[in-house]
Amino acid sequence: MDDKGSVGKISVSSDSVSTLNSEDFVLVSRLGDETPSSTNNGSDDEKTGLKVISEEGVSFKIVGNGSEQQLQRELEDVLMDPSVADTGLGPETGMEHLGDGDHGLPTTASPAPPGTDPLNTPPPKGEMVLPVQTAQETDESSSDGSPGTPIPDEDSVVFSQLTYLGCASVNAPRSEVEALRMMSILRGQCQLPLDVTLSVPGVSEGTVRLLDPHTSTEIANYPIYKILFCVRGHDGTPESDCFAFTESHYNAEIFRIHVFRCQIQEAVSRILYSFATAFRRSAKKAMLLSQQTAPLTPDSNLFTFTVCLEIKEDDGKGTFSAVAKDKDKQSFKLRAGMDKKIVIYVQQTSNKELAIERCFGLLLSPGKNVKNSDMHLLDLESMGKSSDGKSYIITGSWNPNTPQFQAVNEETPKDKFMYMTTAVDLVITEVEEPVRFLLETRVRVCAPNDRLFWPFSKRSYTETFYLKLRQMDRKERKSPASDTLYEVVSLESEMEREKRKTTASPGILPTGPGAMVPSPPEDDEEEDNDEPLLSGSGDVSKECAEKILETWGDLLSKWHLNLSVRPRQLPALVRSGVPEALRGEVWQLLAGCHNNDHQVEEYRTLITKESPQDSAITRDINRTFPAHDYFKDTGGDGQDSLYKICKAYSVYDEEIGYCQGQSFLAAVLLLHMPEEQAFSVLVKIMFDYGLRDLFKQNFEDLHCKFFQLERLMQEYIPDLYTHFLNVGLEAHMYASQWFLTLFTAKFPLYMVFHIIDLLLCEGISVIFNVALALLKTSKDDLIQTDFEGALKFFRVPVPKRYRSEENAKRLMELACSMKISQKKLKKFEKEYHTLREQQEQQEAPIERYERENRRLQEANMRLEQENDDLAHELVSSKIALRKDLDNAEEKADALNKELLMTKQKLVDSEDEKRRLEEESAQLKEMCRRELDKSESEIKKNGSIIGEYKQICSQLSERLEKQQTDTRGELEKIRSKVEGCEKCSGLFNKEGRVRAAVGSAPPGGPEETDEEKEGLKNQLREMELELAQTKLQLVEAECKIQDLEHHLGLALNEVQAAKKTWFNRTLSSIKTATGTQGKETT
Repeated sequence: MDDKGSVGKISVSSDSVSTLNSEDFVLVSRLGDETPSSTNNGSDDEKTGLKVISEEGVSFKIVGNGSEQQLQRELEDVLMDPSVADTGLGPETGMEHLGDGDHGLPTTASPAPPGTDPLNTPPPKGEMVLPVQTAQETDESSSDGSPGTPIPDEDSVVFSQLTYLGCASVNAPRSEVEALRMMSILRGQCQLPLDVTLSVPGVSEGTVRLLDPHTSTEIANYPIYKILFCVRGHDGTPESDCFAFTESHYNAEIFRIHVFRCQIQEAVSRILYSFATAFRRSAKKAMLLSQQTAPLTPDSNLFTFTVCLEIKEDDGKGTFSAVAKDKDKQSFKLRAGMDKKIVIYVQQTSNKELAIERCFGLLLSPGKNVKNSDMHLLDLESMGKSSDGKSYIITGSWNPNTPQFQAVNEETPKDKFMYMTTAVDLVITEVEEPVRFLLETRVRVCAPNDRLFWPFSKRSYTETFYLKLRQMDRKERKSPASDTLYEVVSLESEMEREKRKTTASPGILPTGPGAMVPSPPEDDEEEDNDEPLLSGSGDVSKECAEKILETWGDLLSKWHLNLSVRPRQLPALVRSGVPEALRGEVWQLLAGCHNNDHQVEEYRTLITKESPQDSAITRDINRTFPAHDYFKDTGGDGQDSLYKICKAYSVYDEEIGYCQGQSFLAAVLLLHMPEEQAFSVLVKIMFDYGLRDLFKQNFEDLHCKFFQLERLMQEYIPDLYTHFLNVGLEAHMYASQWFLTLFTAKFPLYMVFHIIDLLLCEGISVIFNVALALLKTSKDDLIQTDFEGALKFFRVPVPKRYRSEENAKRLMELACSMKISQKKLKKFEKEYHTLREQQEQQEAPIERYERENRRLQEANMRLEQENDDLAHELVSSKIALRKDLDNAEEKADALNKELLMTKQKLVDSEDEKRRLEEESAQLKEMCRRELDKSESEIKKNGSIIGEYKQICSQLSERLEKQQTDTRGELEKIRSKVEGCEKCSGLFNKEGRVRAAVGSAPPGGPEETDEEKEGLKNQLREMELELAQTKLQLVEAECKIQDLEHHLGLALNEVQAAKKTWFNRTLSSIKTATGTQGKETT
């Protein structure tokens, strides 16, 4: 929390008060009124507004809702409420008080006198004055000294003539809107208002108490540190006479709102102002002053300062939350790797006030007794006075991941801790040199994902320092005009002072009012803490001696040979405890679930069905074993399996259904086996071991168990039995959880597992052994307590005492050594039934009708509870529907924007499509023209080829004709040559010329040569013409081939053009355009 921002936001709607943190409270008046007067009229009350809003944002899930009847159960919840006394179950419904004169009002004091009804008795007539009295007047007015009458705080204000309207769980404990809504709901639904007296303390360490206006007995109490927010109704509305406050319930995991109505409307502002005073006022100063042996005069040279250290860690939600201190070791619990903030509060508590000018250094170092050179400077975020002006607050950021802080950023071994030193250097205007306050604290570092559980304690470390100053003369000052008046003589802490006193006189113990009292042992310190032990606490090691494992291994080997017969040595081994590693197998064998395939199949069917008790199961799942890692995460695997088992059993056993307490037993089984086997063992325990009989017939068998336990106490522990009789403490007030949950709800897991070992081996009668052992070991403490003290002792110190494994072992050894025969239990059971028959015979008709009336009232309460649950579910569903509607509207807006963008894209696509279509048409036209051109060329080439072929054929025919003519002429010439006597001698038969035989006749050879030459020339010409014709034919064939090649290329280009990316793009655009057009249509 930012120290400069610790002021509240002013409400404009209603008056409200809220705490800021565990120590600092601020009061803000709406219209500037300094102090609302108790004598203001209604108009003044309407103007005065008190509201402070916490800066820390917290979100929690809604767990339940309730009416005035639900409050009565919530105040005295036998099974699930760890913050109030455990008063048990009555004869009809498991709550003894329910209807016994107080209509179910849970009290931890002596009951009302017989025959009186505090709900129906009319209150005394009150005058029109503010019903306020101080605690001293209350003490004088209450003259009866009964132990049940609580003593209010010394500085408290008591308000009478109030009506309690009920309580409900809220999701936002600091939300004014949520508080006003629940106030309106509870005011409208309340049918049986309860008259109460309210005691509001005057200090922040006090407790708000609800008292019975007739007997002054305490009904309930709420420590101021748990109250988060107060609010009054709007003026002019039916809730104008109402006010409410929210409180953190069940270790800050659940938040509840309590609503009241004032019979005198003017008293609402006075009540709210009293809450604001309690929030604002701190008792630290008074406590520190009371511890001092002698008051210090203003002119003394000793100045006392209280320095408070608070460490905040990043909670992963954007905020920093204060870490708590472990009550065991008084050490801060830090998580490794998380960013942190150091907040220092400095407050002067004695002598003349010194002005803190500024802080010039916030330092930190791991270890103890560190040197100044080893301290590391932190980055300062803010400094300044608190909103009330009493403290000076310094905030610095701390990054533990840096190397110098590695020692405090590594996980600390279990049960170990380390020291951390923090120093703050302050400049005080009147002091010459800076003053350093040094704080040495213990810290423990755990894993970043660990969820830390510890009893509630203050989240800060406080140390008192004594600063001794000497007044300086004007000559000694550095500057005569300076404001410095003192120089430091010594600075000593309270711890150092006590250590020095002890060292100076070790044989003498201080006995004065300010003396330091030795702290009790750690276990006693824990037992003194009012916070109960969280269920699921304690670590159970799986380590076991090798010899024990061998013994169990041999036993299990023999047992598996014949599962119908238990080995002889089994009971003795079970009494010593089953090894944790073998518990899952041994428990199934003890319960007889070794062959449960049919039940496994049935379980898988059951989890698919709807359960009528689903809301109750869901509500209890979050409160089951919150201290165990497996069940701590909401919606995790552990909670999911636990929910399915409880739901399956509620469907499986329709007569009993789901009962509070079953979730704890189911959780214990889930820690050792899969959910199917755990369900089978749960069914065996409920049916075969008789646990479900305790829930039948208005818990008749459970009350029989209570009677048996009291008779056993009378026999084994008579002095404790007599003491319980004297104080009016009955077995059902403290032993209900023992029987209904088999000790699983409150006790450490080591002890719980051992009890389940014995239960599965020897039966449910083991509960009597363990109960008697608990009572016997706690006898000396219980005898010294009264009624309320005994209930508190059973609720808090008893479970914490057995966190130690040795204590738990001794208790179980004592329980196993006690011999309780079944014959004796049968005898006590007969006595109980005999007494019940006698009571029924002696019961008057009026009493019978009253009992029947109480039963009907209980049924009515259950129906009202179901109605409240349904109303809560309805509100939740409306909220969920509203959120869904908002999400749907946001989604619709987003879709509309997307639709507009899509339409724009469609328009652009259509334009592109038209452009591409035009280009496509142009391309088609170009392709068509080219194709026509190619076809015309092909036709032209075809005609040319035809002509060439025709020419070639003509030339061939002509050539053949010429050759034929030539042959004919040759034949003629040859025949002529042969017929000529002259020429025949010149040619042979083949037509060749012969050699000359004699001289040729004159003129003959020349003529012959000329003819030959002519023929040769003619033949040569014909051959040349034939060669030219052939050449032309070859050229024509080449051209034809070339044209055919071009034609093929043109056809290929046309075919390829049809398959280009351009055509494919056009096709896709056509397809998309066609599809969108169909969708649009």
